[in-house]
Amino acid sequence: MGDIAAQQPASAEVRLDTGTGTLTGSLLLPPNRPPIPVALIIAGSGPTNRDGNSFILPGKNNSLRLLAEALAAGGIASLRYDKRGIGASADAMVSEASLRFDNYVDDAAKWVAQLRADPRFSTITIIGHSEGSLIGMLAAQRAGADGYVSIAGPARNAADIIRDQLRPNLPPESFQLADSILGELEAGRTFDGEVPRSLAGIFRPSVQPYIISWLRYRPSTEVTRLDIPVLVIQGTTDIQVGTAEATALKAARPSAQLEIIEGMNHVMKQVPPDHAAQVASYSDSTLALSPRLGEVIVAFIQGIGPHAKR
Repeated sequence: MGDIAAQQPASAEVRLDTGTGTLTGSLLLPPNRPPIPVALIIAGSGPTNRDGNSFILPGKNNSLRLLAEALAAGGIASLRYDKRGIGASADAMVSEASLRFDNYVDDAAKWVAQLRADPRFSTITIIGHSEGSLIGMLAAQRAGADGYVSIAGPARNAADIIRDQLRPNLPPESFQLADSILGELEAGRTFDGEVPRSLAGIFRPSVQPYIISWLRYRPSTEVTRLDIPVLVIQGTTDIQVGTAEATALKAARPSAQLEIIEGMNHVMKQVPPDHAAQVASYSDSTLALSPRLGEVIVAFIQGIGPHAKR
């Protein structure tokens, strides 16, 4: 029994001082003899924690925890963390008016630096999911990662995505105002008019500086600035991000490896294109991760040499 237990991955809680608070994460270590590859896993947008679960949804899907376990089964360590303001990292949040997209990027870059200083690890690969894809692209540039993986990451600028999301859900007059506000934010200016209650959830004055900082970046441009191996993954039943985003990232970075996984959805599970099944999967931890996902990422990371970026 002891021999079996000795072969199981070991989990440890780790912390990072950001200068404005402490971030907390989980380091999962396979039983391999070091040095071993390690992956930094970055969660998507909203109140999504290190395991891939959102506090605004019932239940858990545990997608990022399952991803870490799949990597460990392939001999790869991983660190996944609660972003500032989330879970055990709640106290690291600055005020909404002071928050910038680059805070999240700098946090990820600091995690990479901390992993780089650890002699147990050889190569460091950043894995970004959804909005975490762009954070990961930028952090890989700043921190000098050895490899980069995008899962369900957009290629377009966030302003284009927001417009597409708002257009069918707002009356024409409200959409015109939202479009005007976005135009100001894209130009790097806060909107000096009154934001109606119907749009305050997205464009309230205190969050506009954050949006401005976010809109500075276009993923299809940032991916071209990476001089390391790149893997782009997208599922075909993802109701949030379409395969066109992945093919656009591939077109921008022709040397990238592109993997379209049939039947995989946004939370990386095998789910049919049925709306009820899709919604249920976001809160179902019993659904297994797409087996192809782990296979592809493990093979990609194992193929990265210790000096791939240099």
